[in-house]
Amino acid sequence: MNAAVLSLLALVFAVVLSITSRINVGMVAIGLAWLVGVYAAGLAPGVVIGGFPSSLFLTLVGVTLLFAASSANGTLERLAEHSVRLARGNARWLPAIFFAIAALVSSIGPGAISSVALIVPLAMVIGNRAGVPHFLTALMVANGANAGNLSPVSAVGVIVNTKMAEAGMSGHEGKVWFTNMIAHLLVALIAYFMLGGPKLSGTVDSAPSAGPSFTGKQRLTLGVILFWVVGVLALKLNVGLSAFVAATLLVAVGATDEGAALKRVPWGVIIMVCGVSVLIALLDATGGMELFTDLLSRLATPGSVNAVMAFVTGTISTYSSTSGVVLPTFLPTVPGVIERLGGGDPLALSLSINVGASLVDVSPLSTLGALCVATIADGPQAKALFRNLMIWGVSMSVVGALFSQLFAGLIAHS
Repeated sequence: MNAAVLSLLALVFAVVLSITSRINVGMVAIGLAWLVGVYAAGLAPGVVIGGFPSSLFLTLVGVTLLFAASSANGTLERLAEHSVRLARGNARWLPAIFFAIAALVSSIGPGAISSVALIVPLAMVIGNRAGVPHFLTALMVANGANAGNLSPVSAVGVIVNTKMAEAGMSGHEGKVWFTNMIAHLLVALIAYFMLGGPKLSGTVDSAPSAGPSFTGKQRLTLGVILFWVVGVLALKLNVGLSAFVAATLLVAVGATDEGAALKRVPWGVIIMVCGVSVLIALLDATGGMELFTDLLSRLATPGSVNAVMAFVTGTISTYSSTSGVVLPTFLPTVPGVIERLGGGDPLALSLSINVGASLVDVSPLSTLGALCVATIADGPQAKALFRNLMIWGVSMSVVGALFSQLFAGLIAHS
């Protein structure tokens, strides 16, 4: 068996392991890359190490560190609490506000997982007092967080845009963010009307939002984040390196605790993403990527590839890590799939992969869905929410395929 086949089998094993096990697949991927690369392909260890995405690593650490520092001093939690007051006592506005808060917080940097972890406990308490169903609250928070998850300054957005740039599709950060946002907004609107959002008649208890205003340290933190976002978007500052400077500034002036911030950095996710990237780099070096793209191209035609790839990535993402496994694995295949099909739009296909993999993340088997279920103390209600989120999450693989088939090409060419 040649090295190309072995490297592809190693990738398949890593994906399956990410679905069936709690082991960090990044560690496994690096180990497999070493074994296959050195002992099957005859590569020097330095060549395998050269596949480590150092630029992506620094960017992810910088961005997550900045928002870990912001979370450690309570800034993001206070921002969410103040935002809930926009409902002005009317429960009908709460689902939309939950979506908007989660989308905003996720867009400015922390990403979907951190945003849901921050917002959903508060949203569940307020929503329950106002008569908002747990299922609707969970969908609005999770979809809102995912809607902002691919912004140019969020951790997952950095992963997507980096992988797309490596595949020859740079400069589309706005379309990546917009497409994902629109897909989740449409799904959230459907959920709002299906689950009785306009008929809500309860009143919002403002007690959970009561409390002191932003402290001086929190206002400083908001100011630093604002300047950082403006610098990245308007001045084209390097996302990761500028985030390191912003986080260091907050620590240096005593606005946050360094130790607490470092503990909140999602090191496991970073190892997962970078580890899988090392294995993907090995596939490139051994020819395994050509085999993988050839297999994928046999599943579709130029006219159906957007829907097929969205469905495939959505199905896998239901049970596996979207940012750590699915996106880093499938985005590099786009140019090869298009070439083998003899037609198709690389950008539209990339947007389809992003949407297909993301819409299903409300599944309770994903981190977002699990965080929502974990906020429910009542056993029967928690089981009901688990069942509803599972059904919804699985159905999103079909919805993602339909959305991608209808709109990905239009957005790509707009």
